[in-house]
Amino acid sequence: MHPRVSLHQVAMMDRETGPFLDFCCDIGVQHATLVSPRLMQASELRAAREAVQHGTIRVGCINHPFALKPDLERHTENAADGLIKVIDMAAELGAPSIYLITGGRGALSWEQAAERFADLLAPCREHAAKQGVALLVENASPLTVDIHIAHTLPDALRLARLAQIGLCVDLHACWFEADLREKLAEALPLTGLLQVSDHVPGDRTTPCRAVPGDGAVPLEAILRDVLDLGYTGLFDLELLGPRIEAEGPAKACARAANTLSDLLTKLGA
Repeated sequence: MHPRVSLHQVAMMDRETGPFLDFCCDIGVQHATLVSPRLMQASELRAAREAVQHGTIRVGCINHPFALKPDLERHTENAADGLIKVIDMAAELGAPSIYLITGGRGALSWEQAAERFADLLAPCREHAAKQGVALLVENASPLTVDIHIAHTLPDALRLARLAQIGLCVDLHACWFEADLREKLAEALPLTGLLQVSDHVPGDRTTPCRAVPGDGAVPLEAILRDVLDLGYTGLFDLELLGPRIEAEGPAKACARAANTLSDLLTKLGA
């Protein structure tokens, strides 16, 4: 398996963290993206810690929902306190980064919501820097407007710059954008994680991801550009939706990991 392949835990949320990491090892994947709500449970954090200590797997990133209660405008808890806990978990597990779901905008304009996100996040930046953990924000499907505000690559980059953090680039949410290579060239210097999946035309549910090679995303061309532009990080498989469930998450994840591994090897990553 190519050492830059990572698998996102969201594909197998029916499994606890320990069994999920065991699965990654069984199929030869060396990195995993974990989700913070599971790590908040002591037994699951312990399982992740043990796996890392045994050297069987590395945590490449942690996904954290930031201000979802109920949205950026009306968040009723201290978002910074929650993120600081996750930063400490990331440092303990050796995870180099955390990527954030911002929270929806509520009745705020995009610009107001972006400022609100940056303000809520501000107390966490110094702590993250001291712990050696990069904070990232992703671009996400516009169908997730209830939980996130950045839905194009330029908007995600604008938000990252405003919040003074990095980027997680999800190709599923931007592969169809105009001038993609030029946008990637601007975004990749801030990018700490790049997410890979496919899309079958006609699928309109959310999520609606497919195993790489099963759909219309020109992944070979895009990944060639990404590598040519100097990206040196992980390629994270984020797989979920009806197609993944129909095939079976374990089978789909194994097939996706092998397909991506072969592609990265072919491209000389």
